[in-house]
Amino acid sequence: MIVLGLAFLAQYRFLSFGAWRQNLLDPGIDSRVDTCGVNAIENPRRAFRAGILSHAAGVSTDTLRHYERLGILKKPPRTQSGYRVYPPESLDRVLLIRNALASGFTLKELATILRVRDEGGAPCRKVAALAHEKVDQLSAQIAQLTRLRDSLKCTVEEWDRRLEKVLPHDRANLLESLSGRVPQQPTGSHGGEDENTGAGRVSRDSGFGLR
Repeated sequence: MIVLGLAFLAQYRFLSFGAWRQNLLDPGIDSRVDTCGVNAIENPRRAFRAGILSHAAGVSTDTLRHYERLGILKKPPRTQSGYRVYPPESLDRVLLIRNALASGFTLKELATILRVRDEGGAPCRKVAALAHEKVDQLSAQIAQLTRLRDSLKCTVEEWDRRLEKVLPHDRANLLESLSGRVPQQPTGSHGGEDENTGAGRVSRDSGFGLR
């Protein structure tokens, strides 16, 4: 009898610990613990709060609001507490925007393209045309950088020869030797605009520049 009593007591304690552990990990519907973040990631068809969506998409909540202001992300409804609740498709939209930006499209271009899409249109040819333009712009930039690299390579080789002929504490006037060595920049289509200015403009407008 004593052995049976001890066995029953041990089983009761084990079951009680299991129930307590389950209650600790799953606080239930009456708990104030916010588990919507985990559920939203595990269940993509669930609505997202701003923090969860930003984390899932790899952007900041400020970026989400910026996308809303530009019209490329629909403004979500708000709960009674004032929290923004994004529909499930918002994650796909933000990821689409990020991928397009990484490919060289600008937010301004995306605003035009996505507006047409949201209105039921098919801007596919416009997207392809913009991509062709960006390929041409990149090719021009690569050609310019290649010329600059070749010119600088020759300059460095000459500087090395100069340095071999001067003492360590003597000046070799390396920067002065650059006079007359600046490679010729082709003029742009606007007549007289050098490629340095044009390259900066292309970089900003094409989306390949710094953001």
